Amino acid sequence: MSMAVDANTMQSYKHVCVVGAGASGLVSARELLKEGHSVVVLEQNHDLGGQWLYQDADATATVHSSIYASLRLNGPRASVEFSDFMFTPVDGRDTRNFPGHHELFLYLKDFATCFGLTELIRFNTEVVHVSMETPIPKWIVRSRERRTEDGEIVEEIFDAVVVATGHYSLPRLPKIRGMEEWKRKQLHCHVYRIPDPFQDEVVVVVGGSVSGPEIALELVHVAKEVHISTKHVEIPHKLVKPVAKYAHLLWHQQIELLCEDGTVVFADGSSVVADTILYCTGYSYSFPFLDTKGIIHVDEKIIGPLYEHTFPPSLAPSLSFVGIPYKFVIFRFLESQARWIAQVLSGKRKLPSVDEMMKAIEEVQHLQELQDPKNIIQVAAEILEYYDRYGDQCDFPHLEDWRKEILLHHLENGINNIETFRDE
Repeated sequence: MSMAVDANTMQSYKHVCVVGAGASGLVSARELLKEGHSVVVLEQNHDLGGQWLYQDADATATVHSSIYASLRLNGPRASVEFSDFMFTPVDGRDTRNFPGHHELFLYLKDFATCFGLTELIRFNTEVVHVSMETPIPKWIVRSRERRTEDGEIVEEIFDAVVVATGHYSLPRLPKIRGMEEWKRKQLHCHVYRIPDPFQDEVVVVVGGSVSGPEIALELVHVAKEVHISTKHVEIPHKLVKPVAKYAHLLWHQQIELLCEDGTVVFADGSSVVADTILYCTGYSYSFPFLDTKGIIHVDEKIIGPLYEHTFPPSLAPSLSFVGIPYKFVIFRFLESQARWIAQVLSGKRKLPSVDEMMKAIEEVQHLQELQDPKNIIQVAAEILEYYDRYGDQCDFPHLEDWRKEILLHHLENGINNIETFRDE
């Protein structure tokens, strides 16, 4: 499709491919439509939702979603709704303030229906290659039908590509001495769904962020013993109450050694003979379909260079990313990202020069290196302020003070009362 230009406003309307139909992809499609662009959304699964499309899994299955059966939101409804589509309770559904994952999936379905997004999505379509066509500044996107083993490759040309595939699908495993020789069960929480398979086992859960403690508290009701290992030198605050409550829930420092006989040796000198190790150790960035000739570098924890977590300077604005940050991402930030991208593509907003964007990226990296460690509440408050500054680039409304207070209150309550905060 050729680019159209509105002679009155000098805005250009482009043919855009959005990769992924999760929350990031859906709101990107909506904002692009609002700016007059034509949009195609390519989604590898049979339905929309991304991470929130629950998928059964076992240790050998290849699935996108990392959602387990009992998972509930760790933020209230106000933290996940878009600015103009409220996440209000619906009669006959999950009306809790911290609903289960299926309720958020239904919210995204409602959002897509309301804004006419579903008809833009090609389901069961795997993107296999994305590259720039030179010397013409266009993008070649190759995709194939996933329901057939040797599906025909379809090649299309787009003016721009928005990558919205998420980053909670490729498990990241730690490097532990003896890991290769340890013959018992080792798995990543990416494939954890229900606690039943761990009945009467001794389980070591590795990781103290969010999923580790929450899964450990689920396993404690079926397992013989649950040992949770974290990088902390002293027991993390969030685990103090649970460890005191359950005699068979024990905390340890990080693992030092795995022995062939099933023994797990911790840095604090303690050890246990375990049946299973469950790694809740995060995820790695992965965009195997993306070919930028080395302009963008992707490793486990970093993708860059990206200006404001969104645009690779030398490829902007025709290539962009939504939903890259890891910590404390709320849907309204995704929405402001999508709005900025759509307005830059239409010509309504201008980006700085490539040199200016690269300089800004280097300054941010330098500041991050100088920062002293901060507690999670301080970090979250700073992130919320950053979201407001970010939104100023496209006149996106600031987060209301009452909403910030609710978010920070529930975050702090979650740290102090990890087992009960959702229902207090």
